[in-house]
Amino acid sequence: MARDLESGGGGTKNNRTAEENYSAPESSHVYDSETHWTSWLVPMFVVANIAVFVITMYINNCPRNNLRFQGRCVARFLGRFSFQPMQENPLLGPSSSTLTKMGALRWDNVVNRHQGWRLFTCIWLHAGVIHLLANMLSLVFIGIRLEQQFGFIKIGIIYLVSGFGGSVLSSLFIRDHISVGASGALFGLLGAMLSELITNWTIYSNKAMALITLLVIIVINLGIGILPHVDNFAHIGDS
Repeated sequence: MARDLESGGGGTKNNRTAEENYSAPESSHVYDSETHWTSWLVPMFVVANIAVFVITMYINNCPRNNLRFQGRCVARFLGRFSFQPMQENPLLGPSSSTLTKMGALRWDNVVNRHQGWRLFTCIWLHAGVIHLLANMLSLVFIGIRLEQQFGFIKIGIIYLVSGFGGSVLSSLFIRDHISVGASGALFGLLGAMLSELITNWTIYSNKAMALITLLVIIVINLGIGILPHVDNFAHIGDS
């Protein structure tokens, strides 16, 4: 009897210990902060945008093609990579004619000349160094984190579809000027991050800082949207 009591008591103790050590299986609805993919697509997007800008500046060749109606080339020590005069392009970049040659978005070319491919090519062009840096820093800051969490397929689709949507809206509202930049695609990723932030609000230890950082990036890019060759219709159109 004593042995049975001891055995029963031991079993109860063991069961209690097992219950304390037991952890319920994670629900598929619980946010898994440990899931990470290796980010390679966003870095490739960054490299591609930088490479296209370098090629654009090489083709631009300001010292040879600038007629000096609006001043001398900026940073002439760069040779054919020097920038157009500040009066023409304050973003430190190529001329409008070079951007158009490289595939900038222009309503007349898309509608009247049936050059629909410009809705895609303009996404990879940038008006200048300032425009490029603002977009690429934002892309690295936002895109790498999203790709690590959701994978390259979803992020790639969001990037390309948002860029195309921004180009469509831009071509509808801007008919007298060219438009370039990855801002539409970037704002698609910003929208995805904002959605993710709201959906998983409880997992952020510093919610206010995460939201403020996101809003600062949005404000900076909207501010750049008032500069030449960059438009906020592309930013809005990504949604």
